[in-house]
Formats: sequence, structure tokens, C-alpha cells
Amino acid sequence: MKYLTDEKLVIVGAAGMIGSNMAQSALMLGLTPNVCLYDIFEPGLKGVLAEMDHCGFEGANITATIDPAEAFTGAKYILSSGGAPRKEGMTREDLLKGNCQIAAEFGDNIRKYCPDVKHVVVIFNPADVTALTALIHSGLGPEQLTSLAALDSTRLQEALAKEFGVQQCKVTGAHTYGGHGEAMAVFASQVKIDGKPLSECGLSAERWDEIKHETIQGGSNIIKLRGRSSFQSPAYQAVKMIEAAMGGKPFTWPAGCYVKEGPFKNVMMAMPSTIDASGVHFTDPVGTPFEMTALESSYMHLCVMRDEIISLGIIPPVEEWSKVNPKL
Repeated sequence: MKYLTDEKLVIVGAAGMIGSNMAQSALMLGLTPNVCLYDIFEPGLKGVLAEMDHCGFEGANITATIDPAEAFTGAKYILSSGGAPRKEGMTREDLLKGNCQIAAEFGDNIRKYCPDVKHVVVIFNPADVTALTALIHSGLGPEQLTSLAALDSTRLQEALAKEFGVQQCKVTGAHTYGGHGEAMAVFASQVKIDGKPLSECGLSAERWDEIKHETIQGGSNIIKLRGRSSFQSPAYQAVKMIEAAMGGKPFTWPAGCYVKEGPFKNVMMAMPSTIDASGVHFTDPVGTPFEMTALESSYMHLCVMRDEIISLGIIPPVEEWSKVNPKL
């Protein structure tokens, strides 16, 4: 089997459902034969390793460890789902303190063991703030670390495809920006249905509001239906992000990016972006005045969460970030 690269990929949180699906997806897509599974839950980790071995991936060199030094040393790419999952009745924000503490330790491990890592994708919720925490602690550049944000957009795309009875790929420009949570900004102005602007498709304002609500509650709906948070879709999208960073097809769904300047500065948030072998690159969102107001509200929500973890001492005040991480 021909692999995209032979460089080391680490799956953090590999004993969990997202982590194990990321491992399988990465090997099925032929990203790299050198995959290291890392988790602190050793029985589950051994089980995932056995499952991967039983798949019989040609030429694969799959290892597993509970030792962060062994896992992170030599890593060139990292996918991390190593936080607590969301349960029914919880918002992503309910996970803030505990998962940001995990993210801080994750970033410290990157700084200590693999400072020359090429790209990192953070998945665990609230992803915008855990990724920001990891970035500050890691010492990496903003182009080297992203968070998963694409699911909100693919959920919007799916809802619109069902509404108009077309294949999902026929819906373009269906994007959400800002936070990955209930305060996300859902954009309609760039959407086309099989090449036709959404504004010309006869969708009522009431129905659009319902679709927006379905999109925002997409993750909660999965929990109600399956009894657990989604794992297949985040795993796949995250693997496609790291595939792009390895030099595969560029990833063009919105990614959570660190924004340093402009009206939405000093946060990680979903932006119009592209991930390729040189990292992540983004532009400013473009929308109607109503959409931009929604984006401003989403940004303010992210600032509140950011300031909360500052108050908890998990990350330093904004003005001290560059002292901790000179690349910010």
C-alpha cells in the first residue's frame, strides 16, 4: 500500500470512539503507516490496538502507549480528541474547565517532546477554547494548529440538501463561522443549491430559522438519537484536515483558526480557511449586516469563555500570551 507520508501521526485519546475512528480512517485513507495511539486508559487502548492489528493494514506500524514522552517524541502530526465527551443535556461550554486543563497539559507535552511538529488538530469541546489553550501552551505558530469546525457547516449542508431534494455535494457555500457551539453564526448569503442562489429558491424566513436551529442543535440531536456524542463525522473530518496538512487534497471547509488582528482578535474561531502542506490560511468572513452581527455575538461569546479560563489561571492574560508563546 502506498502512503501519503511515512512521518509519525499521533492519535491522542485513542481509546475513545472518536480516537479509534480517527486511527482507522487515517490508515484506511493511507495517510501514514506510522501511527501511535496514546491514551491514559490502558485497557481500552490495548483493545483499540488489537482492533487495528486485526484490520491487517498493509505495511502499517501501529504502536500504543500510555507514556506521553513515548507518544509525542518524534511526532510530526497530531490529532487530539483527548477530552471528556459531551453527554445528553450538556452544552459544549459545560466541559470548559476540565477540558481546558487537559488542553494545557497537551500543549505542554507538544512543547516538551515534539516542538517541530508540523500540524495539530484539536477536537475535544469546547474546541475553540481548548485549541486556543493548547496553542498558547505549545509554542507553535498559529498556522500549525487548528480546531475542528467543519461539522457545523456539513450539518447545514445536509439540512439544505434534504430540504431541496438534492445530493449533499450540490449544496455549496453552506458555512458557519465564529464559535463551534450554540452561539455559532450561520451564513446563508453565499449558499447555492445546484448552482442557484439560496435567495432565489423560495425558502421562507420561517423555514430558514428552523434549518438554522437544526444546524446549531445537530450535535445534541446525535446524542439523543445514539445515546452518545457524535464520533464518526468528527473523526472523518479531522483526518481529512490532517491529510491536507500532509500534502493531500486541500481542506476547504471552515477550520478553527487563531485570529490575531482585526475585529475578531485574540480567539480561535471558525473562519473561511484552507489547510494545505504549509498550514492553515484564512480570510475574513463576508456576509450580510445581519450575518455579521450574528458573528460579532458569537465572537463575544468566545471572549467570555476565553476570559473565564484566564480567570482560572489556565492561560495567562492576553497581553502576556507572546511571553509564553513568542509566535503569537
